[in-house]
Amino acid sequence: MITDPTGLLDRVTVEPMTYWDLEQVTAIERMSFRRPWQPGGFRTELERKPARCLVVRDGTTVLGYLIFWHIPPEIHILNIAVKPDYRGRGLAQLLMDYMLEYGRETGIEEIFLEVRPSNLEAQALYQRSGFLVVGHRKNYYSEDNEDAILMTCRL
Repeated sequence: MITDPTGLLDRVTVEPMTYWDLEQVTAIERMSFRRPWQPGGFRTELERKPARCLVVRDGTTVLGYLIFWHIPPEIHILNIAVKPDYRGRGLAQLLMDYMLEYGRETGIEEIFLEVRPSNLEAQALYQRSGFLVVGHRKNYYSEDNEDAILMTCRL
């Protein structure tokens, strides 16, 4: 159960990511992953036609982001992260709910993603959002010799 005594979820907005957000997004990425995306990777996704890049912000402060590809009839989630000090407060779930609603509104049939077996927090988020484990991708994270868990959600 997520509690929000500060009213954070009432203040934040989910919006398209802009180039002006890249510094904050890159900082969150570096705090969140041992092998972070580089700024050029985010810039590429902002310019890629099937990519949808979202941020959750409180005023001008970016607190988290979600990047996915919209390739009908599917969505492929690429990256999601929330600032460490704001985790556990419902922001990642807010981004997931926004993406799920977008998928329903645009006729998406299935959403899929890969997640590290070691990333238990992300797996729990995806399961809360209706994702099921459907397979594994051997050595998907080759730089770490780590497999990926393949998860999908049917809409």
